[in-house]
Amino acid sequence: MSTRQALFIDGAKLAENAHAVIEAVVKAKPAAAKGKYVKKITLTSTMGPGITIDLAEVEAMAAAA
Repeated sequence: MSTRQALFIDGAKLAENAHAVIEAVVKAKPAAAKGKYVKKITLTSTMGPGITIDLAEVEAMAAAA
């Protein structure tokens, strides 16, 4: 693959990957850590602007899973 080629991922796969990463981070919380472990989530490409992810929505998805 050329370094100038773009890699496209559909929205469902991107959401699935993001959910897996967030779940792994939450599960990795040390037992000694108190309070809210994740305070803010921002998704960004290498050179693009960041998109803030709604933490309440992520927590609701985690609770439903």
